[in-house]
Amino acid sequence: MTFKPAELEHFPGYYIRRLQQIAVAVFADETQAWGVTPVQFAALSAIMRQPGVDQRTLARLIGFDASTIGSVLDRLEARGLVTRSGSPKDRRVRLLHVTEEGVSLLKNAEPAVLKAQQRILEPLTPERRAQFMDLITFLIKENDELARAPSSGFPKEA
Repeated sequence: MTFKPAELEHFPGYYIRRLQQIAVAVFADETQAWGVTPVQFAALSAIMRQPGVDQRTLARLIGFDASTIGSVLDRLEARGLVTRSGSPKDRRVRLLHVTEEGVSLLKNAEPAVLKAQQRILEPLTPERRAQFMDLITFLIKENDELARAPSSGFPKEA
């Protein structure tokens, strides 16, 4: 008997991975002038919204692996975009703040980031864009605990 594998074209994970590749490529195309990755932008944005957040909480906020968020922050700190300071409550905890340079990058790059998001959804009608966002948000919320890096940004609804 000859084994015939299932066709990838029937796997939602295959399409999700492909869409993620497209999203990263479009993001890079639109934001190349600022030299920032999607994860770096997410980290800067989250720190800006919650100044003084610690690294572990930041990782949960953006759904990123806590063991590797430090290397993302190392690159942001080396560029002068964030600072890390000790916590007065726990010496092991590092608190994060966006520098003026980081604020400037966020402010200047945001229109390009928003354009990237629009480009990704451009083939869809406005109604289908809303439907897509509802469905993808639902799937992430319902399956978040299965992620290697669950996000605290998507609590399940009661």
